[in-house]
Amino acid sequence: MSSLHLFPSRTVSLYMAKMFLVRAFAILGVLVLILQSLDLLTESGKVLAYQGNGDAEIWRYVGLRVPEIIATFLPYSVLLGAIITLSTLNQNSEVIALKASGLSAHQILAPLIVAAMGVAVISFGFNERIVARATASLNQWQKVGYGPMPIDRGDRSNVWVRDGDDLIQVDQIKGRGDAAKLGGVTLYDRDGGSLSGVVRATYGKREGDGWRIWPATRFDIATDKETAEGSIVIGHGVRPDQFTLASVDADGLDFIQLREAIHDLNAAGRPTMALEGTLWHKLSGPLSALLMPLLGAVAAFGIARSGKLFIRAVIGMGLGFLYFVADNFALAMGNLGAYPPFLAAWAPFLLFLMIGEAVLIRTEE
Repeated sequence: MSSLHLFPSRTVSLYMAKMFLVRAFAILGVLVLILQSLDLLTESGKVLAYQGNGDAEIWRYVGLRVPEIIATFLPYSVLLGAIITLSTLNQNSEVIALKASGLSAHQILAPLIVAAMGVAVISFGFNERIVARATASLNQWQKVGYGPMPIDRGDRSNVWVRDGDDLIQVDQIKGRGDAAKLGGVTLYDRDGGSLSGVVRATYGKREGDGWRIWPATRFDIATDKETAEGSIVIGHGVRPDQFTLASVDADGLDFIQLREAIHDLNAAGRPTMALEGTLWHKLSGPLSALLMPLLGAVAAFGIARSGKLFIRAVIGMGLGFLYFVADNFALAMGNLGAYPPFLAAWAPFLLFLMIGEAVLIRTEE
Protein backbone atom coordinates (compact mmCIF):
# COMPACT_ATOMS: atom_id res chain seq x y z
CA MET A 1 0.00 0.00 0.00
CA SER A 2 1.48 3.30 -1.07
CA SER A 3 1.61 6.30 1.21
CA LEU A 4 0.09 8.27 -1.67
CA HIS A 5 -3.23 6.49 -1.13
CA LEU A 6 -5.65 8.17 1.23
CA PHE A 7 -7.16 4.91 2.50
CA PRO A 8 -5.95 1.39 3.21
CA SER A 9 -7.11 -1.28 0.80
CA ARG A 10 -10.84 -1.56 0.11
CA THR A 11 -11.11 -4.74 2.16
CA VAL A 12 -9.35 -3.25 5.18
CA SER A 13 -11.35 0.00 4.93
CA LEU A 14 -14.67 -1.85 4.88
CA TYR A 15 -13.53 -4.09 7.72
CA MET A 16 -12.62 -1.12 9.93
CA ALA A 17 -15.71 0.91 9.05
CA LYS A 18 -18.03 -2.04 9.71
CA MET A 19 -16.35 -2.80 13.03
CA PHE A 20 -16.66 0.85 14.05
CA LEU A 21 -20.33 1.28 13.05
CA VAL A 22 -21.48 -1.99 14.62
CA ARG A 23 -19.91 -1.10 17.95
CA ALA A 24 -21.13 2.52 17.88
CA PHE A 25 -24.76 1.61 17.19
CA ALA A 26 -24.67 -1.33 19.62
CA ILE A 27 -23.54 1.05 22.38
CA LEU A 28 -26.25 3.52 21.31
CA GLY A 29 -28.90 0.81 21.57
CA VAL A 30 -27.79 -0.13 25.09
CA LEU A 31 -27.69 3.52 26.20
CA VAL A 32 -31.16 4.22 24.80
CA LEU A 33 -32.61 1.13 26.48
CA ILE A 34 -31.12 2.00 29.88
CA LEU A 35 -31.85 5.74 29.76
CA GLN A 36 -35.41 5.30 28.49
CA SER A 37 -36.10 2.81 31.27
CA LEU A 38 -34.80 5.26 33.87
CA ASP A 39 -36.80 8.09 32.30
CA LEU A 40 -40.00 6.02 32.47
CA LEU A 41 -39.52 5.54 36.21
CA THR A 42 -40.11 9.28 36.70
CA GLU A 43 -42.52 10.08 33.86
CA SER A 44 -44.82 7.04 33.69
CA GLY A 45 -46.58 8.14 36.87
CA LYS A 46 -47.27 11.58 35.39
CA VAL A 47 -48.58 10.06 32.15
CA LEU A 48 -50.90 7.65 33.96
CA ALA A 49 -52.04 10.39 36.37
CA TYR A 50 -54.32 11.76 33.64
CA GLN A 51 -57.62 9.92 33.81
CA GLY A 52 -58.06 7.48 30.93
CA ASN A 53 -54.37 7.13 30.05
CA GLY A 54 -52.96 3.61 29.87
CA ASP A 55 -50.45 1.45 28.03
CA ALA A 56 -51.11 3.21 24.71
CA GLU A 57 -50.11 6.57 26.18
CA ILE A 58 -47.00 5.07 27.78
CA TRP A 59 -45.88 3.75 24.39
CA ARG A 60 -46.75 7.09 22.80
CA TYR A 61 -44.49 8.80 25.34
CA VAL A 62 -41.69 6.33 24.59
CA GLY A 63 -42.09 6.96 20.86
CA LEU A 64 -41.74 10.71 21.38
CA ARG A 65 -38.92 10.53 23.94
CA VAL A 66 -36.62 7.98 22.27
CA PRO A 67 -35.67 10.30 19.34
CA GLU A 68 -34.46 12.93 21.83
CA ILE A 69 -32.34 10.37 23.68
CA ILE A 70 -30.86 9.10 20.42
CA ALA A 71 -29.97 12.62 19.26
CA THR A 72 -28.36 13.46 22.61
CA PHE A 73 -26.26 10.33 23.03
CA LEU A 74 -25.33 9.47 19.44
CA PRO A 75 -22.03 11.43 19.63
CA TYR A 76 -21.15 9.66 22.91
CA SER A 77 -21.82 6.31 21.22
CA VAL A 78 -19.62 7.24 18.27
CA LEU A 79 -16.83 8.20 20.67
CA LEU A 80 -17.03 4.93 22.61
CA GLY A 81 -17.38 2.93 19.40
CA ALA A 82 -14.24 4.55 17.99
CA ILE A 83 -12.25 3.91 21.19
CA ILE A 84 -13.32 0.26 21.41
CA THR A 85 -12.59 -0.32 17.71
CA LEU A 86 -9.16 1.29 17.83
CA SER A 87 -8.27 -0.44 21.10
CA THR A 88 -9.19 -3.80 19.59
CA LEU A 89 -7.11 -3.12 16.48
CA ASN A 90 -4.20 -2.11 18.66
CA GLN A 91 -4.57 -5.13 20.97
CA ASN A 92 -4.54 -7.50 17.99
CA SER A 93 -1.44 -5.77 16.50
CA GLU A 94 -3.46 -4.82 13.40
CA VAL A 95 -2.44 -1.17 13.76
CA ILE A 96 1.22 -2.26 13.78
CA ALA A 97 0.63 -4.24 10.60
CA LEU A 98 -0.98 -1.25 8.91
CA LYS A 99 1.85 1.07 9.94
CA ALA A 100 4.40 -1.49 8.76
CA SER A 101 2.75 -1.41 5.34
CA GLY A 102 3.59 2.29 5.07
CA LEU A 103 0.33 3.88 6.21
CA SER A 104 0.31 7.02 8.33
CA ALA A 105 -1.94 7.55 11.32
CA HIS A 106 -4.28 9.73 9.25
CA GLN A 107 -4.59 7.01 6.60
CA ILE A 108 -5.40 4.42 9.26
CA LEU A 109 -8.13 6.67 10.68
CA ALA A 110 -9.54 7.62 7.25
CA PRO A 111 -12.12 4.76 7.05
CA LEU A 112 -13.45 5.65 10.51
CA ILE A 113 -13.66 9.35 9.69
CA VAL A 114 -15.57 8.66 6.47
CA ALA A 115 -17.95 6.37 8.38
CA ALA A 116 -18.36 9.08 11.03
CA MET A 117 -19.16 11.57 8.26
CA GLY A 118 -21.97 9.28 7.15
CA VAL A 119 -23.21 9.13 10.75
CA ALA A 120 -23.14 12.95 10.91
CA VAL A 121 -25.27 13.22 7.74
CA ILE A 122 -27.75 10.65 9.06
CA SER A 123 -27.82 12.44 12.42
CA PHE A 124 -28.62 15.79 10.81
CA GLY A 125 -31.44 14.30 8.74
CA PHE A 126 -32.77 12.40 11.76
CA ASN A 127 -32.76 15.58 13.86
CA GLU A 128 -34.52 17.59 11.16
CA ARG A 129 -37.20 15.09 10.16
CA ILE A 130 -37.90 13.20 13.39
CA VAL A 131 -36.36 14.73 16.52
CA ALA A 132 -37.69 18.27 15.98
CA ARG A 133 -41.24 17.03 15.38
CA ALA A 134 -41.14 14.57 18.27
CA THR A 135 -39.80 17.26 20.61
CA ALA A 136 -42.49 19.75 19.57
CA SER A 137 -45.23 17.14 20.05
CA LEU A 138 -43.89 16.02 23.43
CA ASN A 139 -43.60 19.61 24.68
CA GLN A 140 -47.20 20.32 23.70
CA TRP A 141 -48.40 17.08 25.26
CA GLN A 142 -46.62 17.89 28.52
CA LYS A 143 -48.19 21.37 28.58
CA VAL A 144 -51.66 19.81 28.66
CA GLY A 145 -50.63 17.38 31.41
CA TYR A 146 -50.47 14.37 29.08
CA GLY A 147 -54.10 14.90 28.16
CA PRO A 148 -55.55 14.84 24.62
CA MET A 149 -52.91 15.81 22.07
CA PRO A 150 -53.22 19.21 20.32
CA ILE A 151 -54.82 19.02 16.90
CA ASP A 152 -51.89 20.30 14.89
CA ARG A 153 -48.44 19.21 16.07
CA GLY A 154 -46.82 22.19 14.38
CA ASP A 155 -48.88 24.76 16.29
CA ARG A 156 -47.83 26.96 19.17
CA SER A 157 -49.75 26.47 22.40
CA ASN A 158 -50.49 28.27 25.68
CA VAL A 159 -49.22 31.70 24.63
CA TRP A 160 -49.63 34.78 26.83
CA VAL A 161 -49.51 38.36 25.47
CA ARG A 162 -49.83 41.66 27.34
CA ASP A 163 -52.11 44.37 25.87
CA GLY A 164 -51.65 47.38 28.10
CA ASP A 165 -53.10 46.39 31.47
CA ASP A 166 -54.95 43.47 29.90
CA LEU A 167 -53.63 39.94 29.41
CA ILE A 168 -54.53 37.69 26.48
CA GLN A 169 -54.05 33.93 26.72
CA VAL A 170 -54.43 31.68 23.68
CA ASP A 171 -54.60 27.90 23.86
CA GLN A 172 -53.36 27.31 20.31
CA ILE A 173 -52.13 29.34 17.33
CA LYS A 174 -52.02 28.13 13.73
CA GLY A 175 -50.25 29.88 10.87
CA ARG A 176 -48.01 32.94 10.82
CA GLY A 177 -48.35 36.66 10.23
CA ASP A 178 -51.79 38.05 9.35
CA ALA A 179 -52.94 34.51 8.48
CA ALA A 180 -52.57 33.38 12.09
CA LYS A 181 -55.65 31.70 13.57
CA LEU A 182 -56.35 31.69 17.30
CA GLY A 183 -58.10 28.94 19.21
CA GLY A 184 -59.31 29.11 22.80
CA VAL A 185 -58.89 32.87 23.47
CA THR A 186 -59.16 34.30 26.98
CA LEU A 187 -58.94 38.05 27.65
CA TYR A 188 -58.32 39.13 31.25
CA ASP A 189 -59.72 42.68 31.33
CA ARG A 190 -57.90 44.61 34.02
CA ASP A 191 -58.47 48.16 35.24
CA GLY A 192 -55.66 49.70 37.27
CA GLY A 193 -54.20 46.30 38.04
CA SER A 194 -57.53 44.87 39.26
CA LEU A 195 -59.42 42.24 37.28
CA SER A 196 -62.77 43.61 36.11
CA GLY A 197 -63.85 40.88 33.70
CA VAL A 198 -62.92 37.81 31.72
CA VAL A 199 -63.78 37.41 28.03
CA ARG A 200 -63.62 33.95 26.44
CA ALA A 201 -64.00 32.95 22.81
CA THR A 202 -63.49 29.80 20.77
CA TYR A 203 -61.93 31.34 17.66
CA GLY A 204 -59.96 34.41 16.63
CA LYS A 205 -58.41 35.96 13.52
CA ARG A 206 -56.57 39.10 12.48
CA GLU A 207 -58.72 42.13 11.58
CA GLY A 208 -57.21 45.56 11.02
CA ASP A 209 -54.86 46.35 13.88
CA GLY A 210 -56.70 44.03 16.26
CA TRP A 211 -58.13 40.53 16.57
CA ARG A 212 -61.76 39.54 16.02
CA ILE A 213 -62.88 36.74 18.36
CA TRP A 214 -66.11 34.74 18.36
CA PRO A 215 -68.41 33.44 19.82
CA ALA A 216 -67.43 35.49 22.85
CA THR A 217 -68.82 35.56 26.37
CA ARG A 218 -67.93 38.04 29.11
CA PHE A 219 -67.96 37.36 32.83
CA ASP A 220 -68.24 40.60 34.82
CA ILE A 221 -66.54 40.47 38.21
CA ALA A 222 -68.59 43.29 39.76
CA THR A 223 -72.02 41.92 38.84
CA ASP A 224 -71.04 38.23 38.90
CA LYS A 225 -72.90 37.73 35.61
CA GLU A 226 -71.95 36.20 32.27
CA THR A 227 -73.25 37.72 29.02
CA ALA A 228 -72.94 36.73 25.38
CA GLU A 229 -70.88 39.23 23.35
CA GLY A 230 -71.06 37.56 19.93
CA SER A 231 -68.19 38.74 17.75
CA ILE A 232 -65.88 41.45 19.12
CA VAL A 233 -62.47 42.93 18.34
CA ILE A 234 -59.76 42.93 21.01
CA GLY A 235 -56.01 43.49 21.19
CA HIS A 236 -55.68 46.66 19.13
CA GLY A 237 -51.98 47.11 18.39
CA VAL A 238 -51.05 43.52 19.25
CA ARG A 239 -48.88 42.23 16.39
CA PRO A 240 -49.13 38.68 14.99
CA ASP A 241 -45.51 37.95 15.96
CA GLN A 242 -46.42 38.57 19.61
CA PHE A 243 -48.62 35.47 19.38
CA THR A 244 -46.71 33.28 16.96
CA LEU A 245 -43.24 34.10 18.30
CA ALA A 246 -44.01 34.76 21.96
CA SER A 247 -42.23 31.54 22.89
CA VAL A 248 -40.03 29.97 20.21
CA ASP A 249 -39.14 26.36 21.00
CA ALA A 250 -35.83 26.10 19.14
CA ASP A 251 -35.51 22.36 19.80
CA GLY A 252 -38.97 21.77 18.36
CA LEU A 253 -38.19 23.50 15.05
CA ASP A 254 -36.06 22.23 12.19
CA PHE A 255 -33.27 24.32 10.68
CA ILE A 256 -35.43 26.09 8.07
CA GLN A 257 -38.32 26.78 10.47
CA LEU A 258 -35.96 28.18 13.11
CA ARG A 259 -34.23 30.38 10.53
CA GLU A 260 -37.62 31.77 9.48
CA ALA A 261 -38.57 32.40 13.13
CA ILE A 262 -35.30 34.28 13.67
CA HIS A 263 -35.97 36.36 10.55
CA ASP A 264 -39.44 37.28 11.85
CA LEU A 265 -38.08 38.18 15.26
CA ASN A 266 -35.39 40.37 13.68
CA ALA A 267 -38.06 42.11 11.62
CA ALA A 268 -39.99 42.76 14.83
CA GLY A 269 -36.85 44.16 16.50
CA ARG A 270 -36.62 41.42 19.12
CA PRO A 271 -33.39 39.75 20.40
CA THR A 272 -32.35 36.54 18.65
CA MET A 273 -28.80 35.78 19.84
CA ALA A 274 -29.78 32.67 21.81
CA LEU A 275 -31.80 31.30 18.89
CA GLU A 276 -28.99 32.03 16.42
CA GLY A 277 -26.59 30.01 18.56
CA THR A 278 -29.01 27.09 18.55
CA LEU A 279 -29.44 27.46 14.79
CA TRP A 280 -25.69 27.10 14.18
CA HIS A 281 -25.55 24.25 16.69
CA LYS A 282 -28.03 22.29 14.56
CA LEU A 283 -25.10 22.03 12.11
CA SER A 284 -22.13 21.76 14.46
CA GLY A 285 -23.88 19.25 16.74
CA PRO A 286 -24.18 16.40 14.20
CA LEU A 287 -20.70 17.20 12.85
CA SER A 288 -19.26 16.42 16.27
CA ALA A 289 -19.36 12.76 15.15
CA LEU A 290 -16.42 13.61 12.85
CA LEU A 291 -14.28 14.51 15.85
CA MET A 292 -14.82 11.29 17.76
CA PRO A 293 -12.43 9.01 15.81
CA LEU A 294 -9.79 11.74 16.00
CA LEU A 295 -10.21 12.24 19.76
CA GLY A 296 -10.27 8.49 20.37
CA ALA A 297 -7.24 7.84 18.15
CA VAL A 298 -4.91 8.01 21.14
CA ALA A 299 -6.07 4.46 21.93
CA ALA A 300 -4.87 3.18 18.54
CA PHE A 301 -1.20 4.04 18.66
CA GLY A 302 1.42 2.89 21.08
CA ILE A 303 2.51 -0.61 22.03
CA ALA A 304 -0.40 -2.52 23.54
CA ARG A 305 1.80 -4.81 25.61
CA SER A 306 3.29 -1.83 27.42
CA GLY A 307 0.26 -2.01 29.74
CA LYS A 308 -0.84 1.52 28.88
CA LEU A 309 -3.64 0.67 26.45
CA PHE A 310 -6.30 1.14 29.13
CA ILE A 311 -4.81 4.50 30.10
CA ARG A 312 -4.81 5.55 26.45
CA ALA A 313 -8.47 4.56 26.14
CA VAL A 314 -9.30 6.60 29.26
CA ILE A 315 -7.45 9.59 27.81
CA GLY A 316 -9.49 9.26 24.61
CA MET A 317 -12.74 9.17 26.61
CA GLY A 318 -11.55 12.14 28.63
CA LEU A 319 -10.89 14.20 25.51
CA GLY A 320 -14.29 13.29 24.10
CA PHE A 321 -16.25 14.10 27.24
CA LEU A 322 -14.26 17.30 27.72
CA TYR A 323 -15.45 18.33 24.25
CA PHE A 324 -19.09 17.80 25.25
CA VAL A 325 -18.58 19.85 28.41
CA ALA A 326 -16.98 22.68 26.42
CA ASP A 327 -19.72 22.49 23.80
CA ASN A 328 -22.52 22.80 26.37
CA PHE A 329 -20.67 25.59 28.19
CA ALA A 330 -20.14 27.59 25.01
CA LEU A 331 -23.78 27.17 24.00
CA ALA A 332 -24.91 28.34 27.45
CA MET A 333 -22.65 31.39 27.18
CA GLY A 334 -24.12 32.08 23.74
CA ASN A 335 -27.65 31.90 25.17
CA LEU A 336 -26.63 34.45 27.82
CA GLY A 337 -25.16 36.74 25.15
CA ALA A 338 -21.58 36.40 26.42
CA TYR A 339 -20.39 34.74 23.18
CA PRO A 340 -21.40 35.58 19.62
CA PRO A 341 -23.77 32.90 18.26
CA PHE A 342 -21.39 31.59 15.58
CA LEU A 343 -18.51 31.37 18.07
CA ALA A 344 -20.68 29.63 20.66
CA ALA A 345 -21.64 26.90 18.19
CA TRP A 346 -18.37 26.37 16.32
CA ALA A 347 -15.51 27.30 18.70
CA PRO A 348 -15.51 23.98 20.65
CA PHE A 349 -15.59 22.00 17.40
CA LEU A 350 -12.63 23.87 15.89
CA LEU A 351 -10.70 23.89 19.18
CA PHE A 352 -10.96 20.13 19.70
CA LEU A 353 -10.25 19.49 16.04
CA MET A 354 -6.87 21.17 16.58
CA ILE A 355 -6.37 19.36 19.90
CA GLY A 356 -7.13 16.01 18.27
CA GLU A 357 -4.70 16.71 15.44
CA ALA A 358 -1.99 17.77 17.89
CA VAL A 359 -2.44 14.64 20.02
CA LEU A 360 -2.47 12.43 16.92
CA ILE A 361 0.71 13.95 15.51
CA ARG A 362 2.42 13.76 18.90
CA THR A 363 1.34 10.13 19.34
CA GLU A 364 2.54 9.17 15.88
CA GLU A 365 5.95 10.68 16.54
